[in-house]
Order: sequence, then C-alpha cells, then structure tokens
Amino acid sequence: MRIVVLTGMSGSGKTNALRALEDVGFYAIDNLPVPLIDRLVELFSASQSEIEKLVLVVDARTAAASAASRSSDLPSSGPASSPHTPIPHGGELERVPAALELTRRSGHDVDLVFLDAADDVLVRRYSETRRRHPLGADGAVRGGIEAERELLAPLRARATLVVDTSAMSVHELRRHVQQAFQQGGTQRGAELQVTIMSFGFKHGLPAEADLVLDVRFIPNPFFVEELRPKTGEDPAVAAYVLRREEAQGFLGHVRPFLEFLLPQYEQEGKAYLTVAFGCTGGRHRSVALAADTGRWLRERGRPVRVVHRDLGR
Repeated sequence: MRIVVLTGMSGSGKTNALRALEDVGFYAIDNLPVPLIDRLVELFSASQSEIEKLVLVVDARTAAASAASRSSDLPSSGPASSPHTPIPHGGELERVPAALELTRRSGHDVDLVFLDAADDVLVRRYSETRRRHPLGADGAVRGGIEAERELLAPLRARATLVVDTSAMSVHELRRHVQQAFQQGGTQRGAELQVTIMSFGFKHGLPAEADLVLDVRFIPNPFFVEELRPKTGEDPAVAAYVLRREEAQGFLGHVRPFLEFLLPQYEQEGKAYLTVAFGCTGGRHRSVALAADTGRWLRERGRPVRVVHRDLGR
C-alpha cells in the first residue's frame, strides 16, 4: 500500500491536506490512535482490500486525549475549579516512528509528512476560527503552541517531507500536496525530488528547508534605483546579480557541492530536498540565484521545482 501519515502543528492545514489526498484516491482517516496503525494496514492487506492508497492524520490530539484521560483517573488534589488541560508527555506519539518502521518492513511505502507554520500565523488562524488549542491550558493558544512544538519535535525530525504553510492559501496547499503524492509519490531508492527556493530573511526562515544558503554578501540591486522596483526574474536584475564576481565564485562552490550531495541523499533514501537561497527581502538576489540554479539542474536532466516564497511581498 501507499501510506501517507500527516502530522504537524494544530492549525497548519492537516485537515485540508487530508481532503486534498482524499480527492485523488486516498482512503482518508483522521485522528487515528497510534496502536491501530499496523492493525489497520494488516486488516486491509489480509482482506485483499481494493484500497491501495491510505492517508492518516496522527497529531497532538492523541496525546491530549491520553493526558486528559490519565488526569481524570487521578484523585483530585486541588480545588474543583482548576480545569487546566494537562500538558502531555509524548505517550502514544512516541510510538509513531516504530509503528511506521514496522509498516515499512511489511513491504508498504510510507511517508511521514509534517505540516508547520510560524507561531504568529498559527495564533492568527486560531483567532480567526475562535477554536481552543488542544494543548492550551484554559484555551491559551501561545502556551499550547509551545507545548505542541516540544511534543512533536521528534516526529518533525523524522519526517520525509516538511511543508511550511505560513504563506500558503488553501488552494496552494492542496496543489502542493497533490503534486507530491498524486502520482504515487516517491518510492524508496527513487529519484530525489528537489525544490529550489528563494526567500527573504526578514520574513523568517522557511521551515521546510534542508539547506539554507545566505546570499546577502552579494551587492543588492535594491540600492540601484532603476532595478529596485523589479525582481530577480527580470533579466536586468538577474544579469546584475549573476555577473558579479561574488556570485560567480559562490556558484562555483555551490554547483559541485550539489553534484556531490544529491546522489548521496538519493542513496540514503531521502525522498525530498529543499535548498533555500536567502537574501534580505526575497525579491532580488535570492530569486536570481534560485532560478539560475534550477536551470542548471534541469540542464543536467534532474527534475526540479523552483519556488519564490516572498516574491509577492
């Protein structure tokens, strides 16, 4: 079976990602208890079910429910008017990596996808929906976010794909997820899917970046009056950046580095790699260098996706 497990921060878009995969033929289950993962897959396999693609959501709600259950079983040691949501330990979530590895060893293709977003974005989304955070004491959103980040850190470290939805609309998230998995996704040992991204440091680091390259040492076209309103996609700006001695020297190191690194990641079984070029605002230098690197990789026959995260800001 093709199995995608969605996890990540509350408010990052897991429900929308689940629906997007359901629309392209995945059998979708939300908030599945961890002990049932291998049992469910075994049941589908043993019954010779026609289900070949499965997407599951496993997140902090499981830990919150377990913590609340444990709390209700304990004798009360304080006033009855202190209904704080207990901050859970990993509990069932700690068993996710082992459960997924067991599923892989049974011959299934498994991806763990972590959806993330900046804290301020998550706070705004909760404010707009007026929902309580599952881990927030008395509904406190920021406290819940901090607890959830700590709780989910081990899963994020083991994810085969991290998606930062901070700047994504619902439709962009839908397209991103479907493009990754509609054709069956990557198989172990298949060709690495490479994303080359540009971004601006003043808008924050991209959470999904595996490698971050700082290009702020290159002279900035922003300070050239005729180039300031343009972007790195404009030929004049691209020429200004790429003809600089500093840029050529930088690319002279980056290209051999990628030529060495990408096959190593493929051999290790990594499915996705995001290389992010960052400048100050994400509109000039990083855009020109990301686009040039994308072209260079395509000329060598490697499929690559180029994303300019902050171009419209």
